[in-house]
Amino acid sequence: MRNMKNKMIFMLLAVMMLIVAGCGQQSAPSGNAGEAGQTTEAKEEVTLKVATLIPPMTEVLDLVKPLLKEDGINLEVVVLSDNVQPNTALASNEVDANFFQHVPYMEQYNEANNTQLVGIQPIYHAIYGGYSKRYKKIEDLPEGATIAMANDPSNIGRSLVMFEKNGLIKLKEGVGINATQADIVDNPKNFKFEEVDLLMLARTLDDVDLVAMTPAYAAPLGLTPKKDALITEDVDSKFAITLVAREDNKDSEAIRKLAERMSGPEVKKFFEDNYADIAIPAF
Repeated sequence: MRNMKNKMIFMLLAVMMLIVAGCGQQSAPSGNAGEAGQTTEAKEEVTLKVATLIPPMTEVLDLVKPLLKEDGINLEVVVLSDNVQPNTALASNEVDANFFQHVPYMEQYNEANNTQLVGIQPIYHAIYGGYSKRYKKIEDLPEGATIAMANDPSNIGRSLVMFEKNGLIKLKEGVGINATQADIVDNPKNFKFEEVDLLMLARTLDDVDLVAMTPAYAAPLGLTPKKDALITEDVDSKFAITLVAREDNKDSEAIRKLAERMSGPEVKKFFEDNYADIAIPAF
């Protein structure tokens, strides 16, 4: 009798253990599914490194940084010190994009370095102009005056075209922005042209009669194209300051989102509120 009771107790305990084990097995998959669901739903943050130089370029990137955070993108702004490093860094995959140049400058870099940088989104037109500390009107430039301009091919051509449109010189027909000093066919006042590193242009203002430069370099001197430039160029979409990436990442979701945020209403308002005298949104 006692053995019978012991057997019944043992069987009852065994059944209970099976039930408990079964419940544990059923609850385990439920927990794993929940974890899998959380992993699927969680959006992994992407880091984008963008090289740039000076305001307002740096300010635009700082403005869109929190907006991109909402898109799951951590924007890292890399401020460099000259106008070659941003392209070198992009071409060598040290950064994912850059924001400092116009497309003709980028194309010249591609040709010289056998790289595949690509313009993604024009952001703003920097009104190019000629400035002088010595003269108030372009007509006052004397015979043999010295005029400084940037020394890279794209900006040499840009400057010479502006000089021609304002009657200072005449260029060989059809050369356009590919012009060099060798293409000057008429220079009635015998102006002398000095080609200077882009970042040094503003420093030549005291030493020459006229300097051709973008507002980014004129603004720190308290100069604006509307108020102070003796001559300006026509707004040309080719020279809009543009977001640039590489051929291999130009279609990525992160670059697409960056371009979208940089051409959004917040950036347009930023230019209107802070740089209306020197920059025109290109979107």
